[in-house]
Amino acid sequence: MPESKLFLIDAHALCYRSYFAIKGLATSYGQATNAVYGFANTLKKILREYKPEYLAVCFDAGKKTHRQEKFAEYKINRPSMPDDLISQLPLIKEVVAAYNLPLFEMEGFEADDIIATLTSKASKENLDVVIVSDDKDMFQLIGDHVRIFSSRNDALIGPDEARQRFGIDPLRITDYIALAGDKTDNIPGVAGVGEVTARTLINEFGTLENLLKNVDKISSEKLREKIREQKEAAIFSKELAVLDASVPVSFDLKVLRVQEPDSSQLSELFRRLEFRRLAEEYSPEPQVADQPIETKKAVGEDLKDFLTKSEKDKIAAFLPEAADESGDGQIRRMFAATKDGSVYDISLDDERVRSSCRKIWENPAIIKVTHDIKNVRKVLAEKGEEVKGEVFDLLLAGYLLAPSQGNFDIGTLAWGYLQNSSGLLNQPSRAVSMLIALYGKIKEELKQKDLLKLFNEIEMPLSYVLFKMESAGVSIDEKFLADMSVDCDKRISALLKDIYRLAGEEINLNSPKQLSRLLFEKLKLPAVKKTKTGFSTNESVLVKLADKHPAINKILEYRQLAKLKSTYIDALPKLINRRSGKIHASFNQVGTETGRLSSNNPNLQNIPIRTELGQQIRRAFVPKSKDRWIISADYSQIELRILGHLAQDKNLLKAFKQDEDIHTFTAALIFDVKEKNVTAHMRNAAKRVNFGIIYGMSAFGLAKDLNVPQQEAQEFIDKYFLRYPGVKKFMDNEIAKAEKNGYVLTLLNRRRYIPEINSDNMAVQQFAQRQAINTPVQGSAADLMKLAMINIQNAMEKQKMDSRMIITVHDELVFDVAADEKESLVAIVRKEMENCMKLSVPIKVSIKAGKNWLETKEV
Repeated sequence: MPESKLFLIDAHALCYRSYFAIKGLATSYGQATNAVYGFANTLKKILREYKPEYLAVCFDAGKKTHRQEKFAEYKINRPSMPDDLISQLPLIKEVVAAYNLPLFEMEGFEADDIIATLTSKASKENLDVVIVSDDKDMFQLIGDHVRIFSSRNDALIGPDEARQRFGIDPLRITDYIALAGDKTDNIPGVAGVGEVTARTLINEFGTLENLLKNVDKISSEKLREKIREQKEAAIFSKELAVLDASVPVSFDLKVLRVQEPDSSQLSELFRRLEFRRLAEEYSPEPQVADQPIETKKAVGEDLKDFLTKSEKDKIAAFLPEAADESGDGQIRRMFAATKDGSVYDISLDDERVRSSCRKIWENPAIIKVTHDIKNVRKVLAEKGEEVKGEVFDLLLAGYLLAPSQGNFDIGTLAWGYLQNSSGLLNQPSRAVSMLIALYGKIKEELKQKDLLKLFNEIEMPLSYVLFKMESAGVSIDEKFLADMSVDCDKRISALLKDIYRLAGEEINLNSPKQLSRLLFEKLKLPAVKKTKTGFSTNESVLVKLADKHPAINKILEYRQLAKLKSTYIDALPKLINRRSGKIHASFNQVGTETGRLSSNNPNLQNIPIRTELGQQIRRAFVPKSKDRWIISADYSQIELRILGHLAQDKNLLKAFKQDEDIHTFTAALIFDVKEKNVTAHMRNAAKRVNFGIIYGMSAFGLAKDLNVPQQEAQEFIDKYFLRYPGVKKFMDNEIAKAEKNGYVLTLLNRRRYIPEINSDNMAVQQFAQRQAINTPVQGSAADLMKLAMINIQNAMEKQKMDSRMIITVHDELVFDVAADEKESLVAIVRKEMENCMKLSVPIKVSIKAGKNWLETKEV
């Protein structure tokens, strides 16, 4: 083959491929970037690994093509390009331009036709051509000097590979489509001729034309008739499938020759798109982080130097070693930096060094800058040290500024605010040198966005509360869980016997493939939902099939038992720290966009309480000794109360001020009956509407939830807004504010950015509207809970209590309480939870006490 290669990129196909292969990638300001990222990486890979001499990128022009002029239904089955992909096309074209690559597009023609034309012209110039596409249409161009590069399989496909894949010569692809059709492009083909038959006929007769001349030689009379009757459809289908190699585009090798990319333009574009590594790779500036960092041992004169500078500048940065380098779980080194960029290595095992550093750690006049203060406190606590005074946590600050960003590591922050990040993640000596510079930039942005108060008065104090909670840990009744596990095994074994008997065979119930075969092939149950690999057997599908076969409910019960056993009953004892004898869950302060806390190891938020067995798991959570108590404090309908405050709706305010049962009150209004005549069914419907409204639930969602017709659900919603007009006004106002500002606020000024609110895609826009309604409510509830936790912790410490706050889950706080502190702790909790924030409605808290988390009674 000739050595000179021309790569032709089917940009349309590659954009789609990248869009669906990479999920959920977007900038901190909401611009979708998954297609751009995939496209840029594939382009970079081609240039680096294949080093083509010539290259062109071909786009569809987006206008009506000559095929659509011939056949209006051409590609009509294809769904419209998603809005968040459309928004990325100009960015992808910017990438192409920055690489100094030629871009081809022409109205009336698809990218496929442009590629066919360029391929034809390249053959006359004795060039090898590689077409970058996974589109089946392109395979008709394969020949001795033309191959396909599949980005999906990362492979070059020539004539032999194409024959193996399709079972026919690639030159005959259009003949094959003429018979079998193409559902993707809505090419009709011959009705009743499938892929296998089409392949057999083409292999026997070669071309469509030869087949039509020799129809009489087809062995099947039925097939002969189909071909005769639909001869015109077959010819027309082939015309649609054949690529047009005569598009009026110029072919100039000087234009097609690969040039050096514009590195500075690429770096700036990738920086704007928040592709950190790509931006760094093309950055024309040397990366500061790549320069050697001089690290001084914090002993002798260097230790004195560190202390002197920190006290003089009233600021110092700290970061523990990133990994366990000791092998025994202990972190033995802390890296520190001063304002002038000097870096010091502090030995945490050296008591004399630690004693000196206390002058910094405990000095209220010195600002301590770090990343993840909760972890720093834990590291120091292991050595008997603590941090006092003002602390600035860059992790929490970065989260407040861009809660949807998802990643707030030092590299991401340094790259975003200082245009620097290389090598930071696994080298704390490099990372710590950047912290004070980051502090200045990020604190200023907190000020500009009016977030400094929220940071200083909520998030920073809360990190200390969570440190105390995680350090305290939770005691678990291991014997109770062991007994539960044995009981579960017996129940699971009995269920499996019943399921196998009812199904008539034994299968692996954990295999979706085997279960699908059993349900939909053997038992002939109606398929509800199709997936790429077959028919879905997820919970929602099985619930719909529950009345179709007696085995279904037992399969659902088996799944529930097996999940509870593996996720909690058997998993909880494995999480016990053998040194403390407790579980020390991690509470994540930066895990949600609304400000709510989450937890892991274990995920306490997901402990199921709607089933009897799920509730029993709470029974395993006990105080650390038999003479102590578990106290649980739960806000009563806090989100609805906050909705009442935000909406200032007269009826909602009246209900809460009169201490009405809000669901009964709402039911009476919606169904136009007296409260005493509200039935359980009416109250349940009102409850679903009450909570559904907070989440912006549509009539479709409510209908599904209540199992009623959509029209009836819409009537519920209409009646709700008729009785609570202030709520409708509040919702409309929040959506309008989000559309104008791009974000919404909670009561304490927490921001959530919702750029999708102005999307042209109705589904995307409606989802964003639901977020705009829910966030001020749920986020304000989260703020209120955090404030209550801070105040309770302060009050407990002021009274030097032995009781401990141990769990927070949704709107509930759990305490491990000393017997002689029970009454005073209850009084503190009630006071702080009900009075931490002044609302237009009373805040109510239900407080219960017991010897485990489940068996508690109102106090």
